[in-house]
Amino acid sequence: MREVDFDEHTHMLLVNQNGRLRALGGRCPHRGAPLHKGVLSNGRVRCPWHGACFDLETGDIENFPGLDSLPCHRMAVDSKGQVLVRAKRSQLSKTSRIKEMAVRQCRDQRCFVVVGGGPSGAVCVENLRQEGFTGRLILVCRERYLPYDRVEVMNFQAKSMDQLCFRDEKFYRDHDIEVRRGVSAKKLDTLRKELHCSNGKVLQYDKIYLATGYSAVRPDIPGVELGNVKTIRDICDARSIFNMVNTKTRVVCLGSSFMAVEAAAHLVSRAGSVTLVARQNVPFKTHLGEQIGRRILQLLEDNGVHLRMNSDIARILENPLGQVKKVELVDRSRIPCDLLILGTGCQCNTEFLIDSGVSVNPNGSVNVNDFLETNVRHVYAGGDIANAYILGGYKDRVNISHYGLAQYHGRVAAMNMCGHIKKVEEIPFFYTIIFGKAFRSAGYGDYREVIIDGSLEDLQFVAYFVDNKDVVTAVASCGRDSVVAKFAELISQGKGLWLCQIADPKKRNKWLSLITP
Repeated sequence: MREVDFDEHTHMLLVNQNGRLRALGGRCPHRGAPLHKGVLSNGRVRCPWHGACFDLETGDIENFPGLDSLPCHRMAVDSKGQVLVRAKRSQLSKTSRIKEMAVRQCRDQRCFVVVGGGPSGAVCVENLRQEGFTGRLILVCRERYLPYDRVEVMNFQAKSMDQLCFRDEKFYRDHDIEVRRGVSAKKLDTLRKELHCSNGKVLQYDKIYLATGYSAVRPDIPGVELGNVKTIRDICDARSIFNMVNTKTRVVCLGSSFMAVEAAAHLVSRAGSVTLVARQNVPFKTHLGEQIGRRILQLLEDNGVHLRMNSDIARILENPLGQVKKVELVDRSRIPCDLLILGTGCQCNTEFLIDSGVSVNPNGSVNVNDFLETNVRHVYAGGDIANAYILGGYKDRVNISHYGLAQYHGRVAAMNMCGHIKKVEEIPFFYTIIFGKAFRSAGYGDYREVIIDGSLEDLQFVAYFVDNKDVVTAVASCGRDSVVAKFAELISQGKGLWLCQIADPKKRNKWLSLITP
């Protein structure tokens, strides 16, 4: 792969694979990552930053995050061996394109309903049209906004709501996608194929995709319902939090989740003080392990976040206005607090499935097969609520909340709803940015040890999570973008990483650095 600057605004990716030449847009439409630094595999390229994948022949997006595909250009080699790329002037300024969408046909009397305006539902409705569905298409959104980028909710002050939304109203109108905003699902009747909505309407469907996501959990702590005790799940939560914060506000974030840690990192430069309180000794322990968790703690502390780990809030104390003024920890120490942010877990939004015939697990998740269909025919589920199969060393179904995986579920569900058989065949790919440092990981599964290649202190490392059979179940990195993408592509291509039986850690690290330079 090679990147060529066509002009100062247009970057092209030239690919020569097995003697076949191709020219595509050079930057990932999601966040602008240079694709020539990504991973080239059989017929596709994977973004080095967030793992999105694009077909080399068509430029179509195959995996996520993001929505748009790459522009493709005509390419040839002249008699002198020069590579010639021909592009329309109108296309040069475009870094992305939308796949061709089917047109609604009145004679097609089918109705497909997608429940959930998050990333999974947004991808599903688009892909249904892209896969050729010409019937009536309805998207039910609990929030009053069009589907938007939820990863950016804590950055919304830097962007308008129009910038956060995936598409504008005209897009949905032009492609005959009916968006019901401010409406949630109340009951699903699978015998009559009816969805009962919170606005009193009943929608008849032929097939339905459920992607209703999570809601934040408020722990059972005395005082948790006081004013200024907030959760973060949507743009309204983020707006109310930012409106409360000034240079005198004393903020406490509870939890070791990504939501709590990212909130602490975002707010520390705006607030008077920020304290992170968590039961675990380090954040992200399940995803990134204890060694990386300790380094992230140091990063938080170096940037002014106060830490109270191995602790918890016993009760929340109120002022005369009914708002939080202090939090009391389990050791009876007290921290002044004007704003308490809860990052204490989530629960699946599946209460409407009671007595529907769709099987719901004790944790609220829904089991789906390889094609994202539930135990009830023509009822599909994906995103946060799905208990689904993933690629890699984990053989059972798993309920996992990853943004890109949720979007991928939307695409797979749309293909299967249209009769184009597609199995779930993807690996979870996670990323977060804390104080300008990007942490990435791919994979999922149990591990016996974590092998660090590089420097944790300098935040230039790759971490290999190894199980009892010496199989690498996951890889994480900071400062070495393409390694995680390489691992994800290995797994996606049906390959894997196995450690040699080497006892000496230094020799093992050297071996690992050879396969992932």
